[in-house]
Amino acid sequence: MESQTVIAVVEDDPQIGPLVAGLLRREGFEAELCLTGEAFDRLRARRRIDLAVLDVMLPGEDGLSICRRLQAEGEVPVLMVTARGDDVDRIVGLEIGADDYLAKPFNPRELVARVRAILRRTRDRHRVALVPAEERWRFAGFALDLATRTLTDPDGAEVDLTGGEFDLLVAFARHPRRVLSRDQLLDWTRGRDAQPFDRAIDVQVAKLRRKLAAHPAGGALVKTVRGGGYCLAATVERG
Repeated sequence: MESQTVIAVVEDDPQIGPLVAGLLRREGFEAELCLTGEAFDRLRARRRIDLAVLDVMLPGEDGLSICRRLQAEGEVPVLMVTARGDDVDRIVGLEIGADDYLAKPFNPRELVARVRAILRRTRDRHRVALVPAEERWRFAGFALDLATRTLTDPDGAEVDLTGGEFDLLVAFARHPRRVLSRDQLLDWTRGRDAQPFDRAIDVQVAKLRRKLAAHPAGGALVKTVRGGGYCLAATVERG
């Protein structure tokens, strides 16, 4: 379960935050520490988050408000952690959708046990989110088939893509007409041809553009947004 499981620790206490993040890392999880709700939102923009360990008392937007937003979107499970231990705060947290609640001070082993329990209960939620509803997408006459990992141009000819170029195109197709940053693209395509620096994405985008531009319909599909990143300037249809 722990392999590539990303847990966001949203905690501004300079002692507790690093302590919790370090504990989770030692247990084999990938833990990301966020000091504010804004930092957590930036992390969510570039990473898939499997669980948020969320403190109630935060600067700016508080944990209860963040939890309410997350549950409205229905994506990220939440373990509320707070110095407030009375029943009212615990009940409010659970009523707005927190998956579990833990009051400070807590036993580190109990925290890990509750994290594992939440992940077991919600693992199907992540599996559903990771499986596309359709395996075939179309844009500007091109057909992208996720099952066979192939791309065909408007004339029906297969476009020869590397694994990294295919994953990059999948990221664009999943977010059409949306500006994607280099960090987002690096994260979504990691494990294939991506390297841990911005220029890797620039080089890969350039190669993908050349291959798409071999057909007239693909010449201007991937746009550069100055100071932002890249976007697929096409309407994507499933099926």
